[in-house]
Amino acid sequence: MTGPDANRGRPHANAGFRRLFDGDGLTVGLGFPLTGVRRETPDPTEELRLAERAEALGFDALWARDVPTYWPRFGDAGGAFDPWALLSHAAARTETIALGTSSVVLPLRHPIHLAKSAATVDRLSDGRVVLGVASGDRDPEYPAFGVDPERRGEMVRDRIAAMRACWSESFPEVDGEWGDLDGDLDVLPKPTTETLPVLPTGNARQSTEWIADHGDGWLFYHLPDETLRSYVAEWRELAGEKPFCIALGVEFADDPAAEPEQLHLGYRAGADWFRDYFGRLESVGVDHVIVGLRGDDPEAAMERFATSVAGEW
Repeated sequence: MTGPDANRGRPHANAGFRRLFDGDGLTVGLGFPLTGVRRETPDPTEELRLAERAEALGFDALWARDVPTYWPRFGDAGGAFDPWALLSHAAARTETIALGTSSVVLPLRHPIHLAKSAATVDRLSDGRVVLGVASGDRDPEYPAFGVDPERRGEMVRDRIAAMRACWSESFPEVDGEWGDLDGDLDVLPKPTTETLPVLPTGNARQSTEWIADHGDGWLFYHLPDETLRSYVAEWRELAGEKPFCIALGVEFADDPAAEPEQLHLGYRAGADWFRDYFGRLESVGVDHVIVGLRGDDPEAAMERFATSVAGEW
């Protein structure tokens, strides 16, 4: 369904959300850094060139991570760039591809700043922002920001409520552990829809019931087949048709018939196996996959996925 009636009862269903979840089949996005450079700062020119190429190849979303600091022990700088600046540049270089965060670490950011940044990129991109949010997982960052990690669950809940109020209300009245808006101030711009789509990531220090009630979908990680099946089944019981998404590492073997080797949060395998695997993901009920491509030639990997895997399940 398209047109005004398509969004009835879905105040979050902007253009990006509809691109990912209004079709009949599984959609696939790519995670920055598209160049695969994770321990230093990638070449921004190359990142944006590959973003354009991803849209041309038919990928449905580009996802930017929120990693404020680089902790070498963790081994991953997350792409180095601030997600809002990166997505704003990607918005200027693309036309219809969804622009997601995977995921903004809510306890390390003020909700007024977040509401403004997300709504700004949403307006600049004609409504393409999909907001993955998380509680964070890098221990040294919490003291660096003066945040008590034991309060992460409360902070996630408070910030989601505050952002929703900033987006959907004029001169909102809302308070939390972050501060107080008493109706004298407004937060501009407003997004293209009444509220932006918010997808909690992992458990985000919440119950699955809370995520089903307060999220517009659920973003999770790669899981073994049977575990994934049980998660999706539970999600459908609690959340109905709200989307279920996963992040997955993909590395192509030279032999298209190669069987899978387990990687961290993903697999190395031949294109034939990945084609079958993505078909299984769709049949289980996964709605969107954020693919983290690995390998020495990222553009060739994008092209191989688009020509040998996508659309064939």
